[in-house]
Amino acid sequence: MRPEPVFEAPWHAQLFALTVHLNEAGHFAWPDWAERFGATLKRHGLERELNGGDDYFLAWLETLETLLTDTGAAEATALRDMRAAWEAAYLRTPHGAPVTLD
Repeated sequence: MRPEPVFEAPWHAQLFALTVHLNEAGHFAWPDWAERFGATLKRHGLERELNGGDDYFLAWLETLETLLTDTGAAEATALRDMRAAWEAAYLRTPHGAPVTLD
């Protein structure tokens, strides 16, 4: 029997790994991350039940982006532009093909 995947989607695992890497590289302290993520979950949870899938990891992404801009590790404009570029790449990529940026 194959074990069930730990993450529902590849991007969940990638986002988790990126967050851990940024922490280990010294971009933020884990207690700060945990406090901020808890606040995001609480805020989102007041609006709807979080199921640990996309909604949970969208809250995770929101927290990471906010943390990086608050600490000066990333610019909000650069994050917005990168998100738009990935969305455009996703929308033009045929189903099942890898998504790549131009």
